[in-house]
Amino acid sequence: MQSVVVIGTGGTIAGAAARPQDHIGYTAGALGIDALIAAVPALQDQPLEAETLARIDSCDIDHATWVALARRAAWHLARPEVAGVVVTHGTDTLEETAYFLHRTVRAAKPLVLTAAMRPATALSADGPQNLLDAVTLAREPGARGVLAVLAGRVHAGADLRKLHGYRVDTFSSGDAGAVALFEDGCVRTFRHWPNEALHRADVFGSDPAGWPLVDIVTSHAGARGAVIDALAAAGAAGIVIAGTGNGSVHASLRAAAERAQAAGVRVLRSSRCLLGGVVGTTPGALPSAGPLTPVQARIELLLDLLAERA
Repeated sequence: MQSVVVIGTGGTIAGAAARPQDHIGYTAGALGIDALIAAVPALQDQPLEAETLARIDSCDIDHATWVALARRAAWHLARPEVAGVVVTHGTDTLEETAYFLHRTVRAAKPLVLTAAMRPATALSADGPQNLLDAVTLAREPGARGVLAVLAGRVHAGADLRKLHGYRVDTFSSGDAGAVALFEDGCVRTFRHWPNEALHRADVFGSDPAGWPLVDIVTSHAGARGAVIDALAAAGAAGIVIAGTGNGSVHASLRAAAERAQAAGVRVLRSSRCLLGGVVGTTPGALPSAGPLTPVQARIELLLDLLAERA
């Protein structure tokens, strides 16, 4: 049997609290990946390789960690003796890491992310089942691409989004719907696995410390264009506006965005709504990010700017 490589990056799934009933007051990334695997009896007789890349709270994820993770995942996926790779991660930025990996790693095998909403010390920790499902998915015949499995649902990395800050069943694939479900330990598919050919490897030859600065600004009642002016003055190379509704932007932000564009800053207009994105085109409107969420649009714009530098 081929092995599955499990890469740990920290997060709630590796979190520990002083009391089993604590679901919030815990330290993320307190446990190493070996401890997570040891907590799942069904994994003990399986050929696994484990390595800890980081032990951080995913709200603190940075570009250097993304690049290191992408490189390690790509290296392991290229090994013939490896069936797939599993990444344990925090939930806060899971959708960002999933989209980044989707766009930078050619995954002809499964590259599966998983996480948990409750720490490993909780009475009803969700991490062990999620980890077991992730390893099972990494061995699923025909599976490929960047995937995420949580609460029995399999999502494409390109579609993932977090909907709730506390519930265990918090992730969605938006309008696309789940790729598959776990039923009694078996995978039931609903649509095709993600296309592994959608990749941008520009990042591997660059130093993340020198990447272009790309920020997100939210449009809201009483929004001030001074925010965009300040970001442009501080060196932003790109700005994503999380617009209201179908990507509408407050007049003050729109005027500031046009000033930023005139100064050479790239601007994309997305929607702060987690479903739907920006539909259609409006004459004279700022450039649209289409169906991408604000954080996905930020990554896409970052990759575009890196490609322009290459």
